[in-house]
Amino acid sequence: MILQGKRTWVYSKPPVIIATGTVVGPDEGQGPLASDFDLVHPDLEMGQPTWEKSERLLMEQATDIALQHAKLSKDELNFYIGGDLLNQIISNTFAARTLGAPYLGVFGACSTSMESLAIASLIVASGAGNYAMAGTCSHNCTVEKQFRYPTEYGSQKPPTAQYTVTGAGASIVSREGNGPIVTAATIGKIMDLGIKDPFNMGAAMAPAAVDTIQGHLQDTGRDPGYYDMIVTGDLAGVGHPIANEMLRRNGVPMDQTQFLDCGLMIYDVEKQKVQAGGSGCACSAVVTYGHLLKRIHKGELRRVLVVATGALLSPLTFQQGESIPCVAHAVAIEAQNFEQQGGTAL
Repeated sequence: MILQGKRTWVYSKPPVIIATGTVVGPDEGQGPLASDFDLVHPDLEMGQPTWEKSERLLMEQATDIALQHAKLSKDELNFYIGGDLLNQIISNTFAARTLGAPYLGVFGACSTSMESLAIASLIVASGAGNYAMAGTCSHNCTVEKQFRYPTEYGSQKPPTAQYTVTGAGASIVSREGNGPIVTAATIGKIMDLGIKDPFNMGAAMAPAAVDTIQGHLQDTGRDPGYYDMIVTGDLAGVGHPIANEMLRRNGVPMDQTQFLDCGLMIYDVEKQKVQAGGSGCACSAVVTYGHLLKRIHKGELRRVLVVATGALLSPLTFQQGESIPCVAHAVAIEAQNFEQQGGTAL
């Protein structure tokens, strides 16, 4: 593993994503990617007494499914790296208690999916572990309750607002095996252009996505055409066009058929009541681990750059009138020659 350029890790022996687990809620189960998820819950409560416990259940189920797909026991897992949006990342902390693996808690807001995958890949590529799991989750009702208004209040939201994805995604990376490989990761910088509106996070996060995409391309010497698809995390209907225009003005024009956004892919924004599109930690996690990796397995995609975006605000900073600092982390995932590798398939 080497540092290339200023902030990109290139894995000389790329770790393999040998298994994933994805669990979603009812709205995601009515979206266009529903068939790509392992488990769809028909309701938001999921048999739990609180929404916070429902979110924890999502994470526990995703980790269990990933382990089952990898044919691994909990004892064989060397490290678990995870985080979420709730205070003290309680969903992952409690899920890690159930999992019982050595635990590294991380917080990158909605960028946590690729932050955790980059760190898990670093652990495996450096030889510090044989199996590392990355995971994250979110629940529409817990996030609304913590960051905006009490869910029961039923307040109207402006069209720039986004709809938090209810779901959880987990992946297991290994030193060898069958599956897509992680070839590089670019760590994002904090970008803050002064936006203070928590109902317009797409616009706030767009500059971070642009900065990380440009940093990745500069560090690696690649152009956008190297990838079959470059996917942002959850810029949705407001932020994604802004990012596209910023890249164009910066001399990095994107093929519109290949520059997509997880927040626009997970829902049918024309038919579902999701405002500008999806958001939340689970947004890029379930789209990546459930949809994109399946397309790589089918041979429909060879190289994908996932640029997960995160708005690093808290209820306290919003109440104090602070602007919203944002970050984006990018991970390059590519197909490998399955016939030349041994191990466990997804």
